[in-house]
Amino acid sequence: MTVRIRRAGRAARSRRIIAVIGAGALAVGALAGCGQSAAARNAGTFELTAHTPAPAGDIDSFTWALSTEPYSLDPAYAFDYADNTVLANVCESLLRWNSELSQSPGLATGVDHPDPLSWVYTIREGVKFHDGTTMTPNDVVVSLGRHLDPEVASFWYDSFKNVESIEQTGEHEVTVRTIVPDSQFNQLMSAAPGVIQSAATTEAAGPDYGNQSTGVNCTGLFSFGEWRSGESITLDRFDDYWDPELRAKAEQMTFVILNDANARVNALQTGEIDGAWTIPYNAIDVLRASDTGSVYFGTNTTVQSLVVSNLEGPLGDVRVRQALTMALDREALVRAAVQGYGTATNALTSESVWMNGDPEATRLAFDELPSHDYDLDAARELIKEAGAEGAKITYVTAPLDSSFDVISQAVASAGREIGLDIEIETRTPNAYTLLFSDPSAIEGVDLFATTWYLSSTDPLEMYAVLRTGEFSNYGQWSNPEFDDVVNRALQTIDDGERSFLSAEAQQLASEELPWIPLIDLPTTLWLGERITGVDPSISYMYYPWAATIGRAE
Repeated sequence: MTVRIRRAGRAARSRRIIAVIGAGALAVGALAGCGQSAAARNAGTFELTAHTPAPAGDIDSFTWALSTEPYSLDPAYAFDYADNTVLANVCESLLRWNSELSQSPGLATGVDHPDPLSWVYTIREGVKFHDGTTMTPNDVVVSLGRHLDPEVASFWYDSFKNVESIEQTGEHEVTVRTIVPDSQFNQLMSAAPGVIQSAATTEAAGPDYGNQSTGVNCTGLFSFGEWRSGESITLDRFDDYWDPELRAKAEQMTFVILNDANARVNALQTGEIDGAWTIPYNAIDVLRASDTGSVYFGTNTTVQSLVVSNLEGPLGDVRVRQALTMALDREALVRAAVQGYGTATNALTSESVWMNGDPEATRLAFDELPSHDYDLDAARELIKEAGAEGAKITYVTAPLDSSFDVISQAVASAGREIGLDIEIETRTPNAYTLLFSDPSAIEGVDLFATTWYLSSTDPLEMYAVLRTGEFSNYGQWSNPEFDDVVNRALQTIDDGERSFLSAEAQQLASEELPWIPLIDLPTTLWLGERITGVDPSISYMYYPWAATIGRAE
């Protein structure tokens, strides 16, 4: 079968709904009185851990906390933390994104790049879907092609926009051909864009595929069990799973949806819930002092930033953006917003996503950036030069995480210090989410925060969205030099050569600040005393991380 591409209109190209850490502000006082001295000794100090202790054996079941309910389990719409946290254990991609952020074979046993416009995947034989049918190359063709179907309106459309055709070219082979060389396409075949599902099931379910009643029919180590809206999602071990090395140690796992951060943390402390990713920052010290489990920190690809969403107002003058950046004491912000569990940064990418490039390019990308050091006097002078004294800026926030409240107050205070009038507007979490997907929701908004993760180890995934006309370029920033550098990099297949172009793009973005970088964050993980075995890494978004979780003792 061959898929020839019908181009989707812009309205069909939804984007990342939101990349946030959790829902609900956490009251520190509600957690007071439990091991405070130990928490105080550890506060803000952490080391990254590659692995947690190996399990002693299998386990009947375990529970896992979700801070928000998935939008959908359809990979076409799996674009956020909750969706992918669940989906990673039910569905699989052509390639795997491992805990150290390397790629390895998945549902494809190999990939060839015989010419600049072709990616050829050898499809694994004998893999079963959860309904017992066998995966075929046709399932691969249909699964990938759905992302370019205007009727589906995949959130991952941009990953496929250079694709010309997807076709079966051998008994166990699928070839993707692109219009221009595309260095990013294959990298995202280890993320949601590369997920393979049953073509027959997706066709039969239609628009209901991936919802509470239908679930999904994939190849992962767990199969879809039950989704109780607003409460929980239960998965069952798939005994016909193809990879014996990743056979699930648990017969069943249940995701418990706890939007309220206080309730979530209390459930972790009491052992009612066994594990969780993305711990609320102002609960970390208390949980570290607890004797009911352990907190781990791991590799991440996430930077917390301010999105400049209106360049027709005061922030359209680069001097105002620079002044606001210089008025923010980011070292103090790290201590206040994330309790010291992060690093102040001048870049919109973490160093972890530069691992495949030339080390000298990485040095240039970070060491040669404008510092925008905390300097109120210099910031005030820039505001005067720009004639922006008293200019009003609307900053939108929501009770998504305690750090969001701290950051909003810090930005408003910094603005006052240098002569800006920053007004904070608080929206509900659902309304805040619309900022990332609905252009009408962003009207009248100058600034908002995001915790933006990358799904590959390539900084171009970040900078590609800041090109002129891109949907996620929320402020419609435009710099022809930047566009040229990024476009050349996207068509450069050699990792080392591409990394120097990426460093140039990072330099330009840091100079003009279409987004203002704040904090480089680690992955956070809680394991209760019953379970162990999972690697703390952002790869949990796509790797079958629950496979190795078993009995702690």
